[in-house]
This record gives sequence, structure tokens and C-alpha cells, in this order.
Amino acid sequence: MPEPDPGTGDQARRADARIDGIIENNAGEIIGIEVKASETVRSEDFRGLRLLQRKLGSRLRAGFVLYCGQDSLSFGDGLSCLPISALWTTGSK
Repeated sequence: MPEPDPGTGDQARRADARIDGIIENNAGEIIGIEVKASETVRSEDFRGLRLLQRKLGSRLRAGFVLYCGQDSLSFGDGLSCLPISALWTTGSK
């Protein structure tokens, strides 16, 4: 399978690693998004984002795993997990 062009907005795929979403701004900076239907996040869940990070270098501004849990956690090097509910809630309570 040919390597994807991350700027296309299509799912990035290579071997068994994939990215569910890619957001690119006019400057060519990219944010990668992976979505998991799980209440826990493991380092392996970042496999596709890490592959994209190696390929794009500094063009990848951040990578996020959205999941069904409650905590926002850093996995280092611009990679984080966020509760999927962060898409429709605010930080104020």
C-alpha cells in the first residue's frame, strides 16, 4: 500500500498503523487524531500518531487520542489523550 499524503485529509494508513483524522492549516501544520472506544489508553494506541510524527517531524504540531475515559494525560512529545466528551464540554463546572 502506498504511503499516504497527510495533506489529503484521508485516513493515513501504513501497515497496521492508521490515523482517524488529520487537520491541516494553511501553513502546512498538522494535528493528528485517533479515536478509541475504550475507557483506557495505552502507549500502543499512539502507534499511528508516532509513525506520523516520525514522517512529518515538526509539521505535526500535536497528536490526540480521544477516548471514553475521564482524564486528560500527556504521553510526551506533543501526544496526549483527551476524553471524547472534551469535544462538547467546557472546563468550567
